[in-house]
Amino acid sequence: MTALSTTSATPYGTLPPASTPATRKPISLPRLQEMHQRGEKITMLTAYDATFAAVADAAGVETILVGDSLGMVCQGRHATVGVTLEDMAYHTESVARGLRRAQGTAWLVADLPFGSYQESKEQAIRSANALMRAGAHMVKLEGGGWTTDVVHFLVERGIPVCAHLGLTPQTVHSLGGYRVQGRNDADAQQLRQHALALQDAGATMVVLEMVPAALATSLTHELPHCATIGIGAGKGTAGQVLVMHDMLGVNLGKTPKFVRNFMAESDSIRGAFAAYVAAVKSGSFPDETQHAW
Repeated sequence: MTALSTTSATPYGTLPPASTPATRKPISLPRLQEMHQRGEKITMLTAYDATFAAVADAAGVETILVGDSLGMVCQGRHATVGVTLEDMAYHTESVARGLRRAQGTAWLVADLPFGSYQESKEQAIRSANALMRAGAHMVKLEGGGWTTDVVHFLVERGIPVCAHLGLTPQTVHSLGGYRVQGRNDADAQQLRQHALALQDAGATMVVLEMVPAALATSLTHELPHCATIGIGAGKGTAGQVLVMHDMLGVNLGKTPKFVRNFMAESDSIRGAFAAYVAAVKSGSFPDETQHAW
């Protein structure tokens, strides 16, 4: 079995040796903000364990998300609401450990799971502290409106926050299923108001999931201090994110319309990750057919 400290070829692709200094500069929050301001696309993929995190980092993925999507792709659940804070801390620590062993440079974002921040701002800070202690650089929470005060509370205490608007999987039942959000003028205006308020509260990144491309593009220009990361939201966002299992073609359910199988054109997982990075950077992913509507 090949360990992270070797350079041998594996089914994942060649891994970086732990003893070799990283050739890339570590990704920091100011660097992500600079990328957004100069129009360089930001790449994000989910990862849930040490090895895949190290491979994604070595392939040039700048931001790794330990998503509560692990409930579906790792635990076999039908939704994310069953994922606990303990689950998230465990997987965040695993990913962080993998990045350290491979001398990785990626920025690490971890989801605050359902039920870990809705009760109070004090609950939110306790939950965020747990994920930061596990190795996260930033926490992500879903929704707008009431979350603005939570974001401000966390940021004021030194915790970087990524917001998440549009289709928010933790509240998918109240949204009526996995449907595009912000289609009509009233919904689009509300989403815009939430996004601007979250930026004012200190969020420096926002995932826009399954929203019309025109709205996502407009928000990208309206949020100079909050980089938009799209998933099923067209190509006009500041960056893109995909669930790793989806883009490798190994998900357990139906593949979303906005996903491209990068493994189909690669001979290794690292190659698939590198192809994803190249496609996002060049603007060839997503194309006009890869959206949620």
